[in-house]
Amino acid sequence: MLMKYSISIYSNLFYFFILVLIIGCNPELKNEKPVFNQEKVKQQFIKANQQVVVKETDEMDYYQKSHQMQFIKTSSGIRYYVYKQSIKGDSIKDGNIIKMNYTVSLLDGTECYSSKIDGIKEFKVGMENIEDGLQKAVLFLKSGDKALILIPSHLAHGLMGDSKKIPPQSPILYDVEILSVKHIDEKK
Repeated sequence: MLMKYSISIYSNLFYFFILVLIIGCNPELKNEKPVFNQEKVKQQFIKANQQVVVKETDEMDYYQKSHQMQFIKTSSGIRYYVYKQSIKGDSIKDGNIIKMNYTVSLLDGTECYSSKIDGIKEFKVGMENIEDGLQKAVLFLKSGDKALILIPSHLAHGLMGDSKKIPPQSPILYDVEILSVKHIDEKK
């Protein structure tokens, strides 16, 4: 019985060796290149991005719940909480120039930037190189408001972070005070 088993192993090895030789010597099979499946890669990226969105949503939900604040969630995923509302301030619209005090932090409380150090931020809404999330969020505020704004990474500093203080794929928290809103006359 042992002899029969040994012969079976040797014959299987012989056939495997022959198969390897045939495949190795066949030039058509050697020149085949792996097929790049663009649709499959696209689906993998979509799935990875969906996982990041779910992770960040969970982080922002946890922040909101642990701080017991009633943030308003926008359709873009930005959340804002006005903790001191202006009674007679001007609403903010695209094209307005606003000035604001701010602090930018990670959700763990790490402070990254602040107007106390970097100066008051002034920019034209919808027109300047400011995080998309901040551009969209200030449209819900008015002059004199103080608010917290939670911005998911895809509307802040994205996959790469800012290469300074904000890590890759990090939602951020802006604490803002809108100091002034300057309406620009479009007719000039």
